[in-house]
Amino acid sequence: MIIFGTYLIFRVKMKRLPRYSEYKVVAYRIVLIYFFYFLSRLLFYFYNKNLIQIDGIGDVASMCFYGLAFDTAAILYLNMLFIVFSILPLRINHTKKYQSFLFYLYFIPNLFGYATNFIDFIYYRFNFGRSTIAALDSLKNESNKTILFVNFLMNYWHVFVLFVLISFFWVYLYRKVTISEVQHHSGKVYFGSSLISFLLTSTLIIGGIRGDFKKSTRPINMIDASRNVKNSSQADVVLNTPFALIRTMFSNNFKKVNFVNSITIDSLVQPIKQYKNNPKSKPNVVIFILESNAKEYFGSFNKDMKIPNFKGYTPFVDSLAQHSMIYTNAYANGYKSIHAMSSVLAGIPSFKDAFTSSPYPKQKTESLVSTLKSEGYATSFFHGAPNGSMGFLGYANILGFDHYYGKNEYNNDADFDGVWGIWDEPFFQYFNTTISKEKQPFMATLFSVSSHEPYQVPDKYKGKFPKGDVNIHQCIGYTDYALKQFFASAKKEAWFKNTIFVFVGDHGNTIYYDEYKKEMNKNAVAMMIYKPNSDLVGESKEYAQQIDLYPTILDLMGYNKPFRSWGRSLVGDKKIQPFVIRYSSNLYQFMSGNYICTFDGTKVVGFYDKKDKDLKYNLIAKRNAEMDLIELKCKAYIQDYMARIMDKKLAQH
Repeated sequence: MIIFGTYLIFRVKMKRLPRYSEYKVVAYRIVLIYFFYFLSRLLFYFYNKNLIQIDGIGDVASMCFYGLAFDTAAILYLNMLFIVFSILPLRINHTKKYQSFLFYLYFIPNLFGYATNFIDFIYYRFNFGRSTIAALDSLKNESNKTILFVNFLMNYWHVFVLFVLISFFWVYLYRKVTISEVQHHSGKVYFGSSLISFLLTSTLIIGGIRGDFKKSTRPINMIDASRNVKNSSQADVVLNTPFALIRTMFSNNFKKVNFVNSITIDSLVQPIKQYKNNPKSKPNVVIFILESNAKEYFGSFNKDMKIPNFKGYTPFVDSLAQHSMIYTNAYANGYKSIHAMSSVLAGIPSFKDAFTSSPYPKQKTESLVSTLKSEGYATSFFHGAPNGSMGFLGYANILGFDHYYGKNEYNNDADFDGVWGIWDEPFFQYFNTTISKEKQPFMATLFSVSSHEPYQVPDKYKGKFPKGDVNIHQCIGYTDYALKQFFASAKKEAWFKNTIFVFVGDHGNTIYYDEYKKEMNKNAVAMMIYKPNSDLVGESKEYAQQIDLYPTILDLMGYNKPFRSWGRSLVGDKKIQPFVIRYSSNLYQFMSGNYICTFDGTKVVGFYDKKDKDLKYNLIAKRNAEMDLIELKCKAYIQDYMARIMDKKLAQH
């Protein structure tokens, strides 16, 4: 598709350039790949139609259309060298030997990648997902790989025959269009046009691999296949197997470990929680995941930090904090926005690799969304950026949200900030208007946008908020003001008084105070729960983390059934000691009791006093019984985390 676009551009603007016929052939060869990927997608559906829910031909057409972005990425990965060598300004391009070289450069990676689609025609019925690098990793442990392969060919010979026939047909079509020998024009024209086309093609390749040309922090990933589907199985038709393998190739540090026995896990981790601390109720739940809202920016969270000349930038949240429960020793369980989404809503942290970009997110997952839906809640997710930004839409669909509201649904570009999304103030008002139309009880999550680079505020508010000492400070003030305006409107609604409000930062951002440059303070975030007219008021200095919010909300509403959770209720769990687990500086960091344990995945490399936030004084030579227990807890959590994710046991049943 990318090269076909280049072909069209040159057809319109550069008809007389000497390399026009060469570009036309390259475009034809790339379009052929798209055709055969389309064919394999139809065959994939045909072989697995009993496992994939569709409502008709319209669904198939939609899946094929949205699959183009994933096909483009896979095709460009596999054909980057072919494209480069095809458009290099070499006068031997048209020769028989050079074209023979291009033939093998084209078919070796393409047929190898294409074959993986055919394997999934069959393997999908056992795996219920496109094969990822995790499937290859599991094969490493098999001693009878040859026997398994031969067995596969014998049992599913028809797939092998189909692949061979289609491959021969592909080669036949490739050879139907060839480059004939041409008389090149002058060197200046030849090399000048070649340079322009090379730069243009390179730009298109980068955009194609990323999945779009929009401002984005990340290329498309596997969860993005779930953006525009009606059920999770359709995402596997949108995807192709080469893309799944390539995208997970460098994001699979998920490895099973065996540090402790199951009794230790059940005792120290208690992955299945059940609380009976409160009478059952059905309050509405409104969650604000606030972009880059580090603890550092909030006056109410820093009263006891003893930072000289400290200034906060959140007057509204600070006033609301007086009527809320605030957690002044809270941490993010990841370092990107999408990590916060899985941590807060599903209680799944991200360590070396993001869970959401691993081979494993598309599985049945018990979460705040699924649990509340089982209790009759309507669920919705709001993010003012273009739909699909950050991977939120794809993961929201995996979690099972009833509705997703993004920039598309807002449908008013007059409030677009020009870079990321809709300004927080108008989008927060839209949030209030929309959820106020919902039937109670409902659970709604909003992920804010404006406290993000390039750190601007709307023109009408320039000068209203203190610019502070670093670039983000005025944006923090603006989002705080947007929250104030939201609450002014929401208080007038009938649902307001029967609602649990949760506020949590997704991760840290620009640091000003030296105290927050310390290793253990870099990703300290604001965390607060507000319940109107309740006694849930005060300050907790105990360890808290994003994955604790899921069990805390269920505890507050009196949900008394068992559920999977690696976090603990912050308001009623007396069995699990407060702790934080995170990953930074290539180490797991486990904070509990009086110490911080650092673990490299194999062995403990350090113990530090909990007050030693900069990890300066390693106490490992002075080990004691409490340190031994913390090490055991750390290993137990990592072992259960890896096993449940890899074995697809993120639901308790």
